[in-house]
Amino acid sequence: MEPGNVVRVPLGPRTALGVVWDRDETASEVDDSKLKSITQVLSAQPIPDFHRKFVDWVARYTLSAPGAVLRMTLSVPDGLLPPTAERWVRLAPDQSPPQGYSATPSLETVLNANEGRYQRLILPSRHGGATMPTVSVINLREDRPERGTWLAPTLVEAVEKRLAAGEQSLLFLNRRGYAPLTLCNACGHRYKCPSCDAWLTEHRLARRLVCHHCGFQSKSSNTCTACGEEDSLVACGPGVERVGEEVVRRFPDARVAIGSSDTMQRHSIRELIQAVEHGEIDILVGTQILAKGYHFPNLTLVGVVDADLSLYGSDIRASEKTFQLLHQVAGRAGRAEIPGEVMLQTHEPDHPVMQALIADERDAFYDTELGQREMMALPPFGRLAAVVVSDPDEDRLDAFCRELVQRQPREPDDADGVKVLGPAAAPIAVVRGRHRRRFLVRGAPGVRLQPYLARWLGGLKTPG
Repeated sequence: MEPGNVVRVPLGPRTALGVVWDRDETASEVDDSKLKSITQVLSAQPIPDFHRKFVDWVARYTLSAPGAVLRMTLSVPDGLLPPTAERWVRLAPDQSPPQGYSATPSLETVLNANEGRYQRLILPSRHGGATMPTVSVINLREDRPERGTWLAPTLVEAVEKRLAAGEQSLLFLNRRGYAPLTLCNACGHRYKCPSCDAWLTEHRLARRLVCHHCGFQSKSSNTCTACGEEDSLVACGPGVERVGEEVVRRFPDARVAIGSSDTMQRHSIRELIQAVEHGEIDILVGTQILAKGYHFPNLTLVGVVDADLSLYGSDIRASEKTFQLLHQVAGRAGRAEIPGEVMLQTHEPDHPVMQALIADERDAFYDTELGQREMMALPPFGRLAAVVVSDPDEDRLDAFCRELVQRQPREPDDADGVKVLGPAAAPIAVVRGRHRRRFLVRGAPGVRLQPYLARWLGGLKTPG
């Protein structure tokens, strides 16, 4: 059987779809008695040699299973199945070089372009002669929303102006649900997921409290489950549903729609987009599901309810990701003849991200970020890898982590330029009932972490 053939093989009580792979000389031998015969060789085009080599390289580089990488490289789900009238996949590329398109590339991509590994192609203007929107900030320390509301007076006035002109507005908040926390005013009880170290998010439209990490759900109630007090539960903070509620209250004659992954299925997304395009929606309230890729010619105002939401945290890419997201959602405004306007509600109007968006200085922002990363030897210059270990038994987990510390390679040939931090509790310390510890592995510029990680973790047997 030649490598690359697509086959069905027995796997326990069922059959599985797979690909005949090249022999791994480093793998241990499998006893012939444990091998099973191939059930069927499918007529799909074999995976070519260069494709398999690419999958192997990515799997080694990312320490991932080759099967998982293979699935990601295929252009459609179930791409290994034989082509039908409804399903097809092209496994071999044509002769043109691969091309990527982005108005907000990652810092890794920017660095590759700056150093000549990628060729940079620039589209200098918007399609059809449309101009870029003007961007301004609303300083929430001065222009404060009314108590219990989330839209500043300046933003409310801008929406009213669009309604009077027959134009559309998008209010953006990248937080699903109604409120991220529910607590009891009587006893102080906070509703928390029983399996995760996370609060339950209220989804008022569905009348549920939901954990966004494990999917746990419980019915909403007016009575506190801890003390039994009625009508004592308070929603803390805004989600997109709560902003939508405020918009309906403020603008009772406007046609309002909420767009998030919780409120829309695939068919309803299409219906919502068509409604906006046909002018049947006046105000659209949405999450990042509406942030990019859509063309609404009559949408002239984008208001970001909380521009600071993703700006701080443990992620070294927080500023980069915030800039990318806000730049993308800003691009929904003024895509036709009428110029657009973007308003960012923020408590940090002088933050470099906000100032870069106001001045439309993407390249200057990237240069500053790259300079800071290089100074601190952080990606894309240095290397970072996280090793997360989890176990339902916290004591057993900590004992295993101590064993991992003892196993760390310390010979100069292995550990030169590598520093291991931890273990420490992961940012979300418990998920699905499993306690989590994280090691952070830092590599100096030019140091490859994969050999170190393979030597450290290779052949490791976990307890239980």
